[in-house]
Amino acid sequence: MASNEAHEGLPAPVFDAPTKLLIVVAPFYRDIADELLKGARAAIEGAGATHETIEVPGALEVPTAIRLASRDESFDGFVALGCVIRGETTHYETVCADSSRGLSMLGLGGLCVGNGILTVENRAQAEVRAEAAGQDKGGGAAIAAMHLIALARRFAKAGRLTGAGFRPAGFQVADS
Repeated sequence: MASNEAHEGLPAPVFDAPTKLLIVVAPFYRDIADELLKGARAAIEGAGATHETIEVPGALEVPTAIRLASRDESFDGFVALGCVIRGETTHYETVCADSSRGLSMLGLGGLCVGNGILTVENRAQAEVRAEAAGQDKGGGAAIAAMHLIALARRFAKAGRLTGAGFRPAGFQVADS
């Protein structure tokens, strides 16, 4: 059982430049979402970063909202928050898989996203994982996003985020 396991996370990074995150939360289970938000906000503020929060109807809409918001270049990273509790139908598997896949694709596309969408069997599990004074999965997702921001900045300074590493002769690249 995971609750009996020792967990060790990384401390929040320290930033030498202003850092702003967007928290996208699905408040389907409002009390769980509020606790996740509490942890995420505390972690972000504790690292000296700033944040904004938007709400979307459910976990499936979180990746889309992040993608839309990524057009606003004022955000350095994103924190995805929500909760999916297993029900009596297969909808749980769809929501879990598709929201997770969507967030993973955003990350692989270069966005700095911390995934704090809980996927649990029951409300009791959600409450334990969401509690800011407990497992604090909201804070953990914010710290994960901030670590990705720090890595993106490090590799950008090293010139490693400049594309595939080559430009075919005779082709104009649109963003050059």
